[in-house]
Amino acid sequence: MSNPTTTAPARGPRPPAVAGAERRTTGAPRNRAREWATRAPLMPALIFLIVVTQLPFVATLVISFFDWNAFRPERREFVGLENFRTVASDEGLRESILTTVLLTATVVVVSVVLGLLLALLLDRKFRGRGLVRTMLIAPFLLVPVASALLWKHALYNPEYGLFNGVLHWLGGPQPDWISDMPLLAVEMSLVWQWTPFMMLILLAGLQSRPLDMIEAARLDGAGNWQIFRYLTLPHLRRYLELGTLLGSIYIVQNFDAVFTLTRGGLDTANLPYTIYETFYNAHEYGLASAAGVLVVIGTIVIATFALRVVSSLFREEVSRG
Repeated sequence: MSNPTTTAPARGPRPPAVAGAERRTTGAPRNRAREWATRAPLMPALIFLIVVTQLPFVATLVISFFDWNAFRPERREFVGLENFRTVASDEGLRESILTTVLLTATVVVVSVVLGLLLALLLDRKFRGRGLVRTMLIAPFLLVPVASALLWKHALYNPEYGLFNGVLHWLGGPQPDWISDMPLLAVEMSLVWQWTPFMMLILLAGLQSRPLDMIEAARLDGAGNWQIFRYLTLPHLRRYLELGTLLGSIYIVQNFDAVFTLTRGGLDTANLPYTIYETFYNAHEYGLASAAGVLVVIGTIVIATFALRVVSSLFREEVSRG
């Protein structure tokens, strides 16, 4: 009589929930390790960025709460928000804020209009377009101080400047550009420098237009102005907003042109130059830091809108593709 052999019961298929849990348990450490391996090369750059940008801002924020004058370092004391109240009530700072707004608005609007006209020109095919494009981009590639020095000595100088030389040849008046029209002189130099930036953004927008819609509009009898008004301009709306916001962020913080051309005199001192005067000439570290914090807050507000425009622009391009 043979002994019966005992066999283990056959295992059925595992439930899907159990199998998924096991895969998640075993795969989670592997995925987490892969994520850290991907991020690890970026960590030095992130640490460097924090050290270079965030730590100085934190130090500036701390200093803004103190009454700190370099000539009386032993009298440094904590005053809370008093420096911010002083900045808000100072007449000179209020005038510099008004000058900053006027300077920024004028430069941005004129640069956008000129950039749009140049972009429309470069969107057409003609002989030498690459050379013209390179020459138009050149002002934006110059160092800001070098650009301001070029305008101050080569163009604005009342004795040997190009502007007065042309006016002398035409028999017209020869003004002292910086003394007679100081704010306009600063604005002209900044418009010359920032128009290529606006042109590049708008040219990219023009070259991303759906050409089939334009051809269909032409077949329906639409003219150039109608195509520009009802097709091109609505398509460029996001690009116009992007150029306006990014230009505003940079021009609000402009210091080089004001410092080089007028040294802040003749009612041309904007907020960055006023902060410079407060810090380096008056040696009021607390007041200068408070004004700098306000500038950073204002720039962050503008940058937030700029980032929203950029993200919506990218989403629009991805959905279109």
